[in-house]
Amino acid sequence: MLEKGSAPSADPELIAALRDIVGARWVLDRPEDLLAYECDGLTMARRPPRAVVLPNSTEEVAAVVRLLHERGVPFLPRGAGTGLSGGATPLNGEVVISLARMKRLLHVDEVNRIAVVEPGFVNLRLTQAVASTGLYFAPDPSSQYACTIGGNVGENAGGAHCLKYGVTTNHVLGLEVVLPDGEIIELGGPPDLPGYDLIGLFTGSEGTLGIVTKITVRLLRAPEGKMTALAYFDDVEAASRTVSDIIGAGIVPAALEMMDAVAIEGVERGTKPAGHPPGLAALLLIEVDGASAGLEAQMRRIVDICRRHGVREVKVAESEAERKRWWDNRKTAFAAMGAISPNYLVQDGVIPISRLPEVLRRIAAIGEAYGLRIANVFHAGDGNLHPLILYDADVPGEAERAEAAGMEALKACAEVGGSITGEHGVGIEKREAMCFIFGEPELAAQRAVRAAFNPHDLLNAGKIFPTPGRCGEIKA
Repeated sequence: MLEKGSAPSADPELIAALRDIVGARWVLDRPEDLLAYECDGLTMARRPPRAVVLPNSTEEVAAVVRLLHERGVPFLPRGAGTGLSGGATPLNGEVVISLARMKRLLHVDEVNRIAVVEPGFVNLRLTQAVASTGLYFAPDPSSQYACTIGGNVGENAGGAHCLKYGVTTNHVLGLEVVLPDGEIIELGGPPDLPGYDLIGLFTGSEGTLGIVTKITVRLLRAPEGKMTALAYFDDVEAASRTVSDIIGAGIVPAALEMMDAVAIEGVERGTKPAGHPPGLAALLLIEVDGASAGLEAQMRRIVDICRRHGVREVKVAESEAERKRWWDNRKTAFAAMGAISPNYLVQDGVIPISRLPEVLRRIAAIGEAYGLRIANVFHAGDGNLHPLILYDADVPGEAERAEAAGMEALKACAEVGGSITGEHGVGIEKREAMCFIFGEPELAAQRAVRAAFNPHDLLNAGKIFPTPGRCGEIKA
């Protein structure tokens, strides 16, 4: 089982010193106030923090970090808590540095298509803030209504449209970072600068190298047009082959999403049902965008490919309201699993799309072997799978079986040449699975990079890298 336990209480002198920096209101140390900070979206792992501090500026973050560094107190950053791999879980009695108050949009440059935000700025609000200029922020995780851009940087988040537009790292131009000793540094910033790609190193480092306090991002011009199709299948493998053939035909959809029967059952019983017909084995949600003149031709080719694979029905959205209804249904999929299961564990493997039918068969077999239902809802176009393993934590042994099934699914992804994560990060959840894709020399090199920035291991220790003696461990 993942970790559960208690944290040491913060001593009154430390609490007083933190309050001197940020103000008494912005330091939490009562047990009832700390409950909300015991975990992120990975609720299997819970540990209370020593305290929570909510700074309001880069200078306050740096002052807090210097204080904790000098006293040898472990700490970690936290955004909105929507992460799914336990990256914000305080394993070591950390002081949690919540960046929730640092939520300002600092600057928009419409001509050069950039924006500068603080880490607590919510993803979707950036697109909403610049919509009148015809620009938008491309990374769109399903939690974009709540997740923060600082958290997106930490996990290198993706989203439904990353097939065409890339993940967070493709849209970050500059970072302001507080290092683990309290030093403030600036990385990158337009124009592109020569030298090592430290922005790329920090993006996806899961809060283990430094605390990001300011982010310069690239904005894109909104596409001239969009067309969205919904395809219903009576066979999962037919839907999987359709995905491969769309990509193989040289078509690059803006998004190509897939849900299987269990996932469809969940979303139709959730808060945003789309009216999908009963008895489906799978559906594809396919979107193309760009110059309006070429969209109909692209969509005709996609519809033809669907029909060649025996699609039950394929329809193209006739209005923006219909398109929005389909996307709302898809983007609430994770939360909707609560309508059909008390608990679920979501995994995040990546595979070559040509191996999609094979891996989906293996995941189904894993579910049968462990006696658990698995819902598949994922970014099919780039092979980023999200098997949601349904279980009941009140049934003895089910949580352990869910964890073991999740590790088996990640191993299956690795064995076909894939990865153990595409956008959710490693955190606690997948650290023992790192051995599926890296040998000890590669892991040692990554640990050395971490040690160069975080030599005393005070910042978010125990994340990403395997626990000694447990590397690759799978057990129920």
